[in-house]
Amino acid sequence: MPVRPASRRARSLLRDFLHNSASGGLVLMAAAVLALILANSAAAPAYFGALEAYLGPLSLLHWINDALMAVFFLLVGLEIKREMLDGQLAGWGRRILPGIAAAGGMAVPALIYAGFNAGNPATLRGWAIPAATDIAFALGVLALLGPRVPASLRIFLTALAILDDLGAVAIIAVFYTGEIALPYLGLAGLVSLVLVGLNRAGVCRLLPYLLLGAVLWWLTLRSGVHATVAGVVLALTIPLRNRPGGADDLAASPLHRLEHALHLPVAFAIVPVFGFANAGVSFDGLTMEALLDPLTLGVALGLLVGKLIGVFGAAGAAIRLGWAEMPVGAGWWHLLGTALLCGIGFTMSLFIGMLAFEGEPLLQAEVKIGILTGSVLAGLLGAAVLRAAPRRAD
Repeated sequence: MPVRPASRRARSLLRDFLHNSASGGLVLMAAAVLALILANSAAAPAYFGALEAYLGPLSLLHWINDALMAVFFLLVGLEIKREMLDGQLAGWGRRILPGIAAAGGMAVPALIYAGFNAGNPATLRGWAIPAATDIAFALGVLALLGPRVPASLRIFLTALAILDDLGAVAIIAVFYTGEIALPYLGLAGLVSLVLVGLNRAGVCRLLPYLLLGAVLWWLTLRSGVHATVAGVVLALTIPLRNRPGGADDLAASPLHRLEHALHLPVAFAIVPVFGFANAGVSFDGLTMEALLDPLTLGVALGLLVGKLIGVFGAAGAAIRLGWAEMPVGAGWWHLLGTALLCGIGFTMSLFIGMLAFEGEPLLQAEVKIGILTGSVLAGLLGAAVLRAAPRRAD
């Protein structure tokens, strides 16, 4: 039997790693752990100082959160559009179960957080923090469990997380927008109309869309609406087909080409950089009072308990009432484990937390502790339940 050269084996292993669903989550996890180590070491002043250093009009942290994450939201928008028009969410029949589960999974965590912080308007602003699911981490855990988990659960979780992301984008646009500068917002609207016009005219070259997208990002940033919303707006104007009404290969469409080009840099560079920049929290002087603070508990229990009750309860009710069917080959234990995995809220929860408490480092630290605690517990418990569940439903 011929032996492949070591260099070819290395390239094959690297290719497998880059295309493995779990890999992006593992890299993000490593970035978060590294940030925690640096934030609690002698290098902490250099770590925090670098993030606060200004590069032109914005600090490094703002460039990461406002510019790099706009590219992340562009990819999210592309995935939402593709799945809605040509994927797992194409048609109302496919949207019912993940849609109901996503709605419950956003409402109950928000209510739990609000219950803990009802008496404090300053922290109540963070009600949306535990409402979001981190698709990279959650799908990464499913991938690590391998064939023990029915393939239908991955489809269900992906669809749920995409609808969850859509809800998070709407929340950011509506509830976490600062003072509006109408002239810039009006110009952003005009650029959006031009992008729609390019789509309707059948323009399939990506360059005009990307150049106008950069202008849209700058105008959105200046308008007071969070700049990442520009990424989603741009995504929704990218054509799905090469020509209007054409029957040509969808895999070669502008949307698919851009999504394919962004997938690796977003998964292995942008999201880990965001995690590295935002997960660092110093435990120096951390007290039990901080761990039991309503903000910390609201975030942690919102993710761990709220997602479980919201997703499992809403999905279970829809199945029992006959509105939807259980994912093929899955049973109630599989659904329970998946609902727990939805409590992994790292990336989007951190992002919303930074918006909710911008310029308030103490509150941001409590948010990070709550997210880390809730996400780790949800991931461990979800993996344990899925590992113990029968491979096929009875």
